[in-house]
Amino acid sequence: MSGHSKWATIKHAKGAADAKRGQMFTKLIKEISIAARMGGGSPEGNPRLRTAIIKARGANMPKDNIDRAIKKGTGELEGVNYEELTYEAYAGGGVGVLIEVLTDNKNRAAADVRNILTRSGGELAKAGSVSRLFKRQGIVTLDGEKYTEDQVMEAAIDGGAEDVALSDGIVEVTTSPEDFETVVEALNAKNFETMSAEISMVADVEVNLDNEAAAKVMKMVDKLEENDDVQNVYHNLAVPEGFESE
Repeated sequence: MSGHSKWATIKHAKGAADAKRGQMFTKLIKEISIAARMGGGSPEGNPRLRTAIIKARGANMPKDNIDRAIKKGTGELEGVNYEELTYEAYAGGGVGVLIEVLTDNKNRAAADVRNILTRSGGELAKAGSVSRLFKRQGIVTLDGEKYTEDQVMEAAIDGGAEDVALSDGIVEVTTSPEDFETVVEALNAKNFETMSAEISMVADVEVNLDNEAAAKVMKMVDKLEENDDVQNVYHNLAVPEGFESE
């Protein structure tokens, strides 16, 4: 199984595996807390919490952090109530962008998102116009310098993975949302250490831009991701080969 891994290229180009770990943990804690608040603190009976914990473990978050986040969600520890919002937008060149927000102040979050879009040449889109360009897919990434594609493939396929690909030093495993947990468990059973594990939004159709235009879009994505209220940003830009955002 092979093929160019666009998601891994984007993540690797931005250095997401190593950079901004503290901010990433903050976002994961929010995700775990709201999942626990909405569906209870037991992962066995709360699929959303189970998935959030898998994502946190995939990012090597300490167990104590995960446990505290659950207790904040269930009210055992004092926490913050968050609201979920999703914005659909277009960046320059017609690139579709999905912006998922978890915030304790939706007015502030809305103002910040609009401000970043406006300053970056983007604009909000009608509900459904961008989301229809994406599908939910499980994505697990591993260090390609530590494991070979063939090593990962054997365990991943046994777990029900759809594809395994090596790109830019990252082995990426893709799954259906339904098989995501089974694949992660199969990799864990073989003692593979993951760099990330999440159910993501993957574009069905991508937009190709030149390097200059792509850089402007990726700069906007960076600014959105740096905002404390923004949880996830997905886009359908086909990142040029070897592209490095500044």
